[in-house]
Amino acid sequence: MLRTIREQIETIFREDPAATSVLEIVLCYPGFHAILLHRLAHRLYRWRVPLLARLISQFSRFWTGIEIHPGATIGRRFFIDHGMGVVIGETAEIGDDVLLYQNVTLGGTGTEKGKRHPTIGNSVVIGAGAKVLGNIVIGDNVKIGAGSVVVHPVPDNSTVVGIPGRVVRVRPEGGVLEHGRLPDPEGQAIDDLARRVADLEGTLRQLIEEHEVEHHRAR
Repeated sequence: MLRTIREQIETIFREDPAATSVLEIVLCYPGFHAILLHRLAHRLYRWRVPLLARLISQFSRFWTGIEIHPGATIGRRFFIDHGMGVVIGETAEIGDDVLLYQNVTLGGTGTEKGKRHPTIGNSVVIGAGAKVLGNIVIGDNVKIGAGSVVVHPVPDNSTVVGIPGRVVRVRPEGGVLEHGRLPDPEGQAIDDLARRVADLEGTLRQLIEEHEVEHHRAR
């Protein structure tokens, strides 16, 4: 447990430039509290003590604003930045070195039984307000833009944005998630449509002019 706590603190220092001291992290970081409480709740869940596990989960939700079902499987060096409103479902599986921002949901799509929540690969970043729904696999080194809704599997090294989420970039390496430089697929589609309309208008004007020339010649 001490190794886990030390590793978690090191992860926060690496991911959050606002962190200034170990004491600040221990006292003031809800993501830190939520993850440690989940580790305990998950262990009890696996030991078939589900009621106590759920009670710890509910206390964590009340204390931190982060709801993680004790059945969720979470890898090492997991970090929730800010954290308020994060929801992680029972059958979610999260790899190592994953970063989540506030209001992220790893949820289901209905009342189906069995595996119904996402599987998240290693080194994944999920932006604020994003929703990843259903029994889908998100590959390693994937970056999901803020506010996206992802309902289909995503291959490794991809950047996903939009509603529904679409792959807009595949990187040779993981890279970083730069929200200010993400492509805008809707804007690009509108620009493409505007260019096609302009081309059609130009062609139509040319045809009209040719028709008028022919008409004058015929007179």
